[in-house]
Amino acid sequence: MPRALTHELAITARVIARAVRRRLAGEIPAPVGDREFRATLEPWLAALSPDIASHAFLRIGPRQPWLDTGWNLEPGDSVTLLAAGRVYFSRIADIWVGPSLRLWCRVGEDGPVFRSTRDTLTFTSASAGRLALASRFPGEWADPAGHRQATAPEFDRASGDLSVLAVRWARGTDAHSVFRRFGKEVRVPGLVLAEAERLDQPVPPPPRWQYDWRTGASETFRSAIAPDGRPGIDCCTHGDVGILQRDARAPLAPGTRLRWDWRVQEIPSDLAEDTLPSHDYVSIAVEFDDGQDITYFWSAALPEGTVFRCPLPVWRDIESHVVVRSGSRDLGRWLTEERDLYADYQRIVRGPAREVVRVWLIGESLLQRGHGRCEYASIRLQTNEGTLEVL
Repeated sequence: MPRALTHELAITARVIARAVRRRLAGEIPAPVGDREFRATLEPWLAALSPDIASHAFLRIGPRQPWLDTGWNLEPGDSVTLLAAGRVYFSRIADIWVGPSLRLWCRVGEDGPVFRSTRDTLTFTSASAGRLALASRFPGEWADPAGHRQATAPEFDRASGDLSVLAVRWARGTDAHSVFRRFGKEVRVPGLVLAEAERLDQPVPPPPRWQYDWRTGASETFRSAIAPDGRPGIDCCTHGDVGILQRDARAPLAPGTRLRWDWRVQEIPSDLAEDTLPSHDYVSIAVEFDDGQDITYFWSAALPEGTVFRCPLPVWRDIESHVVVRSGSRDLGRWLTEERDLYADYQRIVRGPAREVVRVWLIGESLLQRGHGRCEYASIRLQTNEGTLEVL
């Protein structure tokens, strides 16, 4: 048996064994069923009658095409979605995502697609169009309007439904005020309290950075100040994924280097990250003008210098991983890293790229639902012509 296959089977067996132990110990709560979901929210709905124009309980299957809600939204219309359920990548390995990562929205046939950072969402439509909902894993859309989906056998094996309550607010109703009012009560459904909290405590991306549309919005990253007063960005990931990006153009030529400071406090995996069920990590990445990217990460178990293609569907076609640190030594310390991007690209990708176009920060923990914590500062692209300050 090839060594790579033996390694992947060994990691998968460990992930499955952990899931079995958690299941036997009662540590994996059952997902909320559709009947319970409706029964919990119907009394709250009854108290909203003056404030809502319409509502609908919906059930969305794992491979269903865009579900037409029947609502034609106009600019300024406000909609709230409260959702529950679980969609599995692998039931035996207990790899699943909830509505925060799975429930996608689109207004009009040309999108763009978007999702919430949590299992609840309130949004005001910026355009006119039909509201449609879909259930897809992050990264599964192949274009920003959700017209095409990536094809991979892993996606086809998805199972599990989402239960959704969609509320269309009456014109003139301030949905935020409604949730703030209910948020002060204790006998309202948990999802209502959760949306009240989300609206009161937004987590915007750091200035001049934005989230990758393929994975959607996240609360993984936030602005921070490094201990010495430098601007920084904090990463905190737990059962989610976030890819934060900033445009940063520099020629890909001899002498082009990436330099950054970081303090990695916790790694979201204790297994080698080069297999699909264990691929949780925090990293910094560079995207090139051919669509390829190289991401530099701190591994739990892989030796420094290890290079591999991403094991996840979609990303395996565009992303290469490089281990720059390994193990627990130096966790919690600020460190300075530097990579020769031109040399790495020529050695690893060997494509036609001529330019660096973006810098990414990645926090991924949706597979094992572990914790990852990291801080970044002083990110720079250095060329023979000068230095571009990214952070």
